[in-house]
Amino acid sequence: MASSKRVIQISGIKTITQKRKVVEGILMLGGKYIGGPGYQQDITHLIVSGFSQSEKFLAACAAGKWVVTQEYVFDSVESGSWLPEEPYEVAMSLSTQAAHNPVRQWRERVADGSLPGAFHGWKVLLVIADPLRRAIFKRLLKAGKAEVYLPPPPPHVAITHVMAKPLPEDLQGQIAPCYPVTHLIQHLFRGHFVGLCSTFEAKEEQPTEAEPAVIDFYELEKELKVYIIKREEQPRLVFPEFLSYHDPYSLNSKTVEADFSNVGTMIESGLFLEALDSIRDTLFPGLLPPAVFLVSLLEHALQGNASAVYLRNLQQVLHSLLLNNPSWLFPNTVKKYFTVILQCPQCKRGLWPFIETIISYCMSSEAACHPLPGPASPSLLCLHGDLLALVLKFFQGELHSITAGDSGLLKGEGVSQLPASGSLLYETFWTVWERSTLLSRTVKQLVKLLVQVLLWEKEVEDETEREARQELRMGEILLDMLSTMVEFWCQQHLKLNQNLVEKGLKDLAEHVAFSASSQDVPPAVLMELVARIPSSRLRLVTADAVFRNLCCRNGLTVGEEPLSLKKMVSSYLPALERLVEGPRWADNRGPCPTTEPVSHSWTSPKKYSGSSSSINETSPGKEYVPKGLNRVNAAGETCLHRACKRNQVETVRKILALPGTDVNVKDHAGWTPLHEACNHGSTACVEALLDHRPAPHLEDDVNGISPLKDALLNGHMDIAKMLLAHAGSALLRHMESTGSIHLELPLTPAERAELLLSARTGDAALLQQTPEPWRYLPLLETGSSLLTQLLVSYLGETGLLGCTQPGHTLTEALGRHSLRTVTGGWTDWRAVRLAEDAGTLAGLRSGGARLDRLSPLIRECEGENTRFLMEILRQLESQGCFPGLQLYHDVS
Repeated sequence: MASSKRVIQISGIKTITQKRKVVEGILMLGGKYIGGPGYQQDITHLIVSGFSQSEKFLAACAAGKWVVTQEYVFDSVESGSWLPEEPYEVAMSLSTQAAHNPVRQWRERVADGSLPGAFHGWKVLLVIADPLRRAIFKRLLKAGKAEVYLPPPPPHVAITHVMAKPLPEDLQGQIAPCYPVTHLIQHLFRGHFVGLCSTFEAKEEQPTEAEPAVIDFYELEKELKVYIIKREEQPRLVFPEFLSYHDPYSLNSKTVEADFSNVGTMIESGLFLEALDSIRDTLFPGLLPPAVFLVSLLEHALQGNASAVYLRNLQQVLHSLLLNNPSWLFPNTVKKYFTVILQCPQCKRGLWPFIETIISYCMSSEAACHPLPGPASPSLLCLHGDLLALVLKFFQGELHSITAGDSGLLKGEGVSQLPASGSLLYETFWTVWERSTLLSRTVKQLVKLLVQVLLWEKEVEDETEREARQELRMGEILLDMLSTMVEFWCQQHLKLNQNLVEKGLKDLAEHVAFSASSQDVPPAVLMELVARIPSSRLRLVTADAVFRNLCCRNGLTVGEEPLSLKKMVSSYLPALERLVEGPRWADNRGPCPTTEPVSHSWTSPKKYSGSSSSINETSPGKEYVPKGLNRVNAAGETCLHRACKRNQVETVRKILALPGTDVNVKDHAGWTPLHEACNHGSTACVEALLDHRPAPHLEDDVNGISPLKDALLNGHMDIAKMLLAHAGSALLRHMESTGSIHLELPLTPAERAELLLSARTGDAALLQQTPEPWRYLPLLETGSSLLTQLLVSYLGETGLLGCTQPGHTLTEALGRHSLRTVTGGWTDWRAVRLAEDAGTLAGLRSGGARLDRLSPLIRECEGENTRFLMEILRQLESQGCFPGLQLYHDVS
């Protein structure tokens, strides 16, 4: 019993606050609480305030369950785990000895197996007219393992007891001995507390009207897990147009036969247009012209000598073939038929080289499988773009096949759904050894081509040529192709390995961000790249990766912790604010640090003063790299932390000059090098840190202690004034928002005046350094667009707004309990993250975003993207929702 999970009911505790405290304790310790007025057979413990006549108390005694007082829960909570039950087992009275306690005696007999229950062997005929009372006594008897029957009794059953209230005269001694219901308490307690028998009334407990429903946190976790899985498995891309594609097996018509011998003769004679017209007349479902003829016709078209009419007719033939013979509804032979056609007629190297050749030809690039005719006519360019769109249709059809197959939409006699392992998508983008990774060699090539095409579509200044490029829709087609490929791969691995899918998406998104960065993609193209991604899950991870890359390129460090709503509000919004200063740092930024240690909030804020490795100077002529630069001590302190504590300013400057140095690195307690310098009075080190670009975070605090407050608490006024002169009065306001400066800091009026003067000096310096709007607007607009896409996609993917509406169990739980209490025993990290997001959203609704504290450059920006982002945040603050997101709330 001690090792099993405790399933608990409560009886006799009438005070609402006391009962709520008991329930919270049960859930905090990992137990399961069952509410309701009636006794439940599955319980292991009953919590009572004392001896009572309730149904639950009597039934628990008859069943041999643990019946303990409420102090058992309170003491267990205090100790942090369940305690032994014996000291808390209820007794008849304070003077009752353990050996004469009937409650314990019944439990011990059931526990050692000598008796299944107190009423074992009884065959009871229950004669009670009131159905409610009859149900109560039936549960009580069954708890004690009695067999209960209602009149008339079965003829083959030998009734041993007749229980009646009132006791009817006509049943006296006719079937079996008749007993009043008080006989149950006499049997259970055997003369103890006999005075109860005269007033015994087993009653069903009624819940207090004002008591709110008790929330089972474990059931809430299960509910959220189902909600999350349901959202993850719903398709992101839906193609209803493929439902109209012909299934020849469902047409109930005889297969059409055609003679193609004349077609071959016409091709040999150079009558390509006539041969094409002959094939057009035979395009019926289930009928495929010989692939060799179509290869010859396509080769003639790609040579550049065909007429516009011929090219247009060829496009119609290829699309009609796919419409009448969708490869995903046919055996593997049909797929092979199309793969023979969709490749370069000269090189015949497969589909992917053909895609690369099409893109290269449209961009007038030299990277092609063989010399191409030029200059290309508009109709020939249109054919290439149409061939690329046709390939996309094949890919989308295969994704549709898997999605419809999972939902049971693909039905019909003779339909042979193509297995995913033999699909055209797999053969194009992954080798056999690459299928467990999303970022294959071909996928990388697709990303590279996508970025090149987007740049190519925007790079010309001539409006006519730009419109011609846009008409090819190559960027849109490649984005659709990438999204289709991603959704196909995710759908194949999602149910088997969730972690694999998340890692694959993250790797791909970071590769997209790196490709865009390495090719110097301008902000307008960067915003368009993210906004035009059809797949919401791909758009989410790509917006995150591109935003972090943008921050990195402008000297900002963003943590690597998993994406959450809290991270967007507490980390990404301040990063967006600092992007305004990005152009000023462009001449002094180094390589971006890739990680940022996460502080552990449970670590004591007391600074560690243990030993640290020594810092040695290197010999002249060698690059200076401090010994143990990347090594941390037991407190998580880096070489930079230790140098700041010792005021070794030259060492600090040399460390900061090294590429990749993170000036905001945190130790295990969350302290940064600036904290250490301010705490130990290292004035020169503080000055060096403030001169570094990117500048350290002055508002980072640990348990309410910011660097400024650290300096003031330790009496370092010179450092405090230096910080205020650097950051202005906003730093004072930040410190006051985290704690009372007047109550906690022993400052004299003269010292306060000095601090205010330094803050005004900082405000004036910042005002002079404020960049002109035309300088920061493009960068701010890009960051706002990315953050908007990130926020909208995240709310849609997680379904957060759908499970945080008033009346939802999660909302009720977080409204009455702390987040730690609700999620303390949860094991599913996705449910925990959803609950954390709900808590963050509740903070937004109560003004937690503090939009009024954002820089006026953001709040008053006239840029369309920034204004839209601010509107979303204001809606979330005021209403907890955004009207434009309603589409994402419903889970099909």
